[in-house]
Amino acid sequence: MAKLSEKRCIPCEGGVEPLTQAEAEKLMPELNEEWQLVDGGGLLARSFEFPNFKKTMEFVNKVAAIAEEEQHHPDMTVSYDNVGIELMTHAIGGLSENDFILAAKIDEIK
Repeated sequence: MAKLSEKRCIPCEGGVEPLTQAEAEKLMPELNEEWQLVDGGGLLARSFEFPNFKKTMEFVNKVAAIAEEEQHHPDMTVSYDNVGIELMTHAIGGLSENDFILAAKIDEIK
């Protein structure tokens, strides 16, 4: 079975059920341990710290490039030395495998 970071996001237009918390928890070991399931497993979140604003923005731009390539976009909160990332598949109101794929790809750039 391919690692999450080797997979591609599949466009989701809705009509499928979000992952259950149990299903989401099974995918968590493939991610950095700093990722957290939030809201009963309906959201995937992580915070990243950097030494300065320039490094923060370099990271944000790398995440943006991956998100565009995968056509799956996170919510990001940016401050001077910190980036918060939240992932969910808005079309289904919860998590899909796409969220875990994107998280795994983000893990590879940090």
